Amino acid sequence: MTPMHLGQTSTLPASPEEAVLDYVPNPRPAQIYLVRFTQPEFTSLCPVTGQPDFAHLVIDYAPAETIVESKSLKLFLGSFRNHAAFHEDCTVGIGERLFREMRPQWLRIGGYWYPRGGMPIDVFWQSGAAPADLWLPEQGVAPYRGRG
Repeated sequence: MTPMHLGQTSTLPASPEEAVLDYVPNPRPAQIYLVRFTQPEFTSLCPVTGQPDFAHLVIDYAPAETIVESKSLKLFLGSFRNHAAFHEDCTVGIGERLFREMRPQWLRIGGYWYPRGGMPIDVFWQSGAAPADLWLPEQGVAPYRGRG
């Protein structure tokens, strides 16, 4: 389980499929705790028009045996820059991949997409019910009002 990106020079993957996510051992496997990653400047492309779409992503998870290495996660998320997919596909796909590969106790993702045509689209996915003793703060993204 040697990380491919940590401490190495890495280039932005050409696509999410080519991106390699690194996982390292959880330093506190006996504890129930929450890890949050916030990506306020996520971008992908509209599959119909090719125009850029922007989102504020919030990824929360309760680790099990591994945690995702943050540099590899940044590269993975950056690989969507030239990826054409609907908001729902991007948001749910990110959550599903992290859950499938990392196997956390629990994971949720909130995709707060900036409006196109005056309407924001927010997409939420979670792996199931949160563990009973997990402190679960609000995701902290303001309701739409120019969202910025």
